[in-house]
Amino acid sequence: MAVLGHRAHTFTVEGHHYALVIIEGLEPGTCVPYTVEVDDIVVWPEAGSTLPPCVIRTPAPGAPVTILAGSCRAAAPHEPPWSLESALDPEGRGVDALWAHARRMLPLPIDEWPTLLVLGGDQIYADDSSPFTKERIEACRPESSDLPTEIVATFEEYCWLYREAWSPPLERWLLSVVPSAMIFDDHDMIDDWNISGSWVRDIRREPWWDDHVVGGMMSYWIHQHLGNLSPAELRRQGFAELDDATDELRDWARRSESSTPLAGGYRFGHTRRVGDVEVIVIDCRNGRVLDDERRMVDDDEWAEIVSHASSTDAAHLLLVTSLPVFLPDGLHDLHVWNERVCDRKWGRRLARTGERIRRGLDLEDWPAFAVSYAAFVDLVSSRARADDAPSTIVVLSGDIHFSYAAVVPVAAARSRVHQLVSSPIRNALIPHERGVMRFALTAAGRRIGGLLRRSVRAPRTAPGIDIEAGPFFANGMCVLTYRGDKAVAVFEQAVPGDDGSGELHEVARLEL
Repeated sequence: MAVLGHRAHTFTVEGHHYALVIIEGLEPGTCVPYTVEVDDIVVWPEAGSTLPPCVIRTPAPGAPVTILAGSCRAAAPHEPPWSLESALDPEGRGVDALWAHARRMLPLPIDEWPTLLVLGGDQIYADDSSPFTKERIEACRPESSDLPTEIVATFEEYCWLYREAWSPPLERWLLSVVPSAMIFDDHDMIDDWNISGSWVRDIRREPWWDDHVVGGMMSYWIHQHLGNLSPAELRRQGFAELDDATDELRDWARRSESSTPLAGGYRFGHTRRVGDVEVIVIDCRNGRVLDDERRMVDDDEWAEIVSHASSTDAAHLLLVTSLPVFLPDGLHDLHVWNERVCDRKWGRRLARTGERIRRGLDLEDWPAFAVSYAAFVDLVSSRARADDAPSTIVVLSGDIHFSYAAVVPVAAARSRVHQLVSSPIRNALIPHERGVMRFALTAAGRRIGGLLRRSVRAPRTAPGIDIEAGPFFANGMCVLTYRGDKAVAVFEQAVPGDDGSGELHEVARLEL
C-alpha cells in the first residue's frame, strides 16, 4: 500500500488484510492532497467519487484549533425507521450527529473543517449490534450458540460491526480527512465492562466471554487504537510489521484482559499536541484497579498522566475521559454513597444489594472511585493554580447520554476550568429515562443524594459545579474552538431537516 510515496506491506489478522502507512516530515501549516494505492491502483478515493478531495492537514503555529467531540454512537442506516426518534419507532435511533457534521463539511472550505475529531467512547455497541450485523449473525452463527444475536461473539463479528459503523460514504470520507483521537468505553466491549471486581469474576464464568473479550480487544486495537499511536510507538509494538499478526495480537489481547481486575491492563491512554492544545486521553475502563481500594487507573499510569499534564507549556489543557469527573451534586453523592455501601459500610449482605444497584444504575463515574476522584481534583487544582497554568483546563467526557457544560470551582485558580459532557452522537435516552435524569439534577435530587451520602458518613466531596448549559438529551456533538488564549464551546443537536435529511441546530454557545 502506498500514500504520498510512502509504502507499507499489508498484514493479516484472521484472514482480514490491513496496512498502516507511516508518513513523517510534513511541513506545519500545509494541506496535502493524497490518494491510497494498492499494487499501484488507486483505491481511495473511490472511482467516480463526488466528495471533496482527501487531504492531510498539519496545523500551523498559532492557527486556531477546532475539535469536534462526541460519544455514544449506535450504527444504523440514515433512513426511516432508523432515523426516527425511538419514541416514534422502536428501531429508531434519531439523526446521526456525526453524519450530519460530515454533510455540513461538504460545501465548506477546507480550512473550516475540524482540526481533530475526538470520539470519547461507545464508538460501537458490541452488546446491541446494529441492524445488518444482527442479520449476519442470525444467518451465520451456529444454532447451538446460547448467546443473543445482539451481542457480537468473535473478532469476525466485531469486524462486521466496525464495517457497518464506518463504511458508509460520508462517515468514511470524514475519517479520511480529519485526524481522530479515540478511547473506548463499556459498550465497545459490553455494558458495565469492569464496573467492579465481582462483575469481572461473574463474567469470566460465562463460556462465551473469552472469545468475546479477546475479539473485542483485537478489533479495538486495529480499528481505533492504531490511529492514536505515534510512529515511534507503532514501531515499538511491531504488530503491523508481521505478515500474519493473528497469534501475536490474540496473545496480547488475552494478557491485557487477564490482568484486570487487580493491577490494571494495557495502557490505552495517549497524548498529542494539536497547535496550542495539549490533549491527554485517559483510559478509565481497561486500566482499572478493582481490588479493595478501587481506582480508575493504576498508580504508575496516573503518575505519567500527572507528569505530562504538569510539564506541558500549551495554552490549553484538554483532559479526555469517557466517564465524567465532575457531576451535579446529587449524582455525585449517589456515587459516593454506593461505593461506601459496596465497601460493606452497612455490612456484607447490603454490600451485595449495593453491587446490584451499582450495576443497575451504572454508578461508575469518577466519584464512584473515591481515591481516583480525589487524585483528579488534586491534578486539576494544582495545574490551575500553577504559575504557568494554562488559560483553560477542560475535562471532556461522554457516556451518560446527556450533554452539559459546567464551571468547576477552583480556589485561587489562574485557569478557567470546565467539565464538558458530549453524549450521545446517536443513541438518545427514551422519555422516561430522561425524566429520571432530570429529577436527579433538581434540588430534590440533590437533597436525596446528600442524605444518602451522610447515611454512610462519607465526607462532602461534591464539586458544587455551576451548570452553564444543559442538560441536552437529543443526539448531538460539541465543537471546541481555540484561538490564542480564548476557547469557545458550541453544542449542536442533530434534527430532521425539511427535506428529510439531517441538519444541526445550535443549542448553546459558551466562552470558556
